[in-house]
Amino acid sequence: MTVRKGKRLAISIQEHMAIDVCPGPIRPIRQISAYFPRLSPTSSLSEPLSLGPEGVPTATSPGSLSSGGGAAGGGGAGLLSPPTGTGGATLSAMNSMDTSIEIDSCDSDDNTALGTLEFDLLYDRATSSLHCTVLRAKGLKPMDFNGLADPYVKLHLLPGACKANKLKTKIVRNTLNPVWNETLTYCGITEEDMYRKTLRVSVCDEDKLTHNEFIGESRVALRRVKPDQTKHFNICLEHPPPLPSPSAMSAALRGISCYLREWETEQQRSLEERGRLLLSLQYLPPASEGDVAGEALERARGGLCVGVRRCAHLAAMDVNGYSDPYVKTYLKPDLQKKSKHKTAVIKKTLNPEFNEEFFYEISFTELSTKTLEVTVWDYDLGKSNDFIGGVSLGCHSQGETLQHWIDCLKNKGKKVERWHTLTNELPGSTLQD
Repeated sequence: MTVRKGKRLAISIQEHMAIDVCPGPIRPIRQISAYFPRLSPTSSLSEPLSLGPEGVPTATSPGSLSSGGGAAGGGGAGLLSPPTGTGGATLSAMNSMDTSIEIDSCDSDDNTALGTLEFDLLYDRATSSLHCTVLRAKGLKPMDFNGLADPYVKLHLLPGACKANKLKTKIVRNTLNPVWNETLTYCGITEEDMYRKTLRVSVCDEDKLTHNEFIGESRVALRRVKPDQTKHFNICLEHPPPLPSPSAMSAALRGISCYLREWETEQQRSLEERGRLLLSLQYLPPASEGDVAGEALERARGGLCVGVRRCAHLAAMDVNGYSDPYVKTYLKPDLQKKSKHKTAVIKKTLNPEFNEEFFYEISFTELSTKTLEVTVWDYDLGKSNDFIGGVSLGCHSQGETLQHWIDCLKNKGKKVERWHTLTNELPGSTLQD
């Protein structure tokens, strides 16, 4: 490049880019923490500090200083290394160590940076319902450009989180300290669920133009809640736990035989839950001649009254994440095929309420040989309906279903309500709709 006399120095764009883009070898960017080293509580108090090759203070032992010659004893190292053997040096080292302990102990503030949440839990054993009263949140993390958020609270029951067991509060606009005072209720929660399930409480920020943003969550084991006693929680929101890696899962499953895996899969498939069903059973004894006028004519001879109250946490069978459920009842064996009853179809829900009753005219002696089969279906227009789940009640049943049937037979004239778990096993021959 030549420059004539009297003219300004001119640099071509190629040379300019070469100067700016190629300043030399690339070095790692230093962090601010490199200039303020922490002394761990286990480190020796007599270890002085010295400058590293990049000018970063590093801790060196007295042995390395003595072997390093005059360079280690003077210059910047001498400025940073406190004189040993004096009380002031020991005090300054202890002060620096105490500071590091306080900083480490404040790592829990990362949780409070997301905010805190207050709520109450109450399990009503009589109605098999779990009430969660969401009170308020404080100090939530700002999620919007204005430094605020539009928070709401979501509830899920684990394991098996899905739309069927998701509950949500209202949205409070433009605040980091929202107050809800809203009660969300789960129906059909048995004592077994209270022992083995976990409630996930998550706080999210609602965005109209984009997807909603996650703020924080907390998980509460329901076994901590005693029946019919309100328990108050004031917890710090946390980040969701990381998912297990596939390599860890494969290592955990390594060594299990193929036969054992097939047996466990078959057991899980046979016990798969498809939701809950609230049934009421009542055996009406034959009415006397004086009471026939007040009773329905079809119930004068006595029989079994089956009440289909509601369902909860049903499996989603449609592509929109919901179902169009209805319930069918049979009293088997049914040689004349006249025992079929069906409720109305409730559209687009996983927690329908039916409140319908069906009456079977039958004597008490005949009832002991019968089996009540109740199935829940998803209605599909133009094609076959999907089976959701079913349950059988009779003298040959087991567990809660058998106990419900026995209580009905023992308490004539009294309604007995129970929640039952729907399984994917189709009872009897009710597959043909």
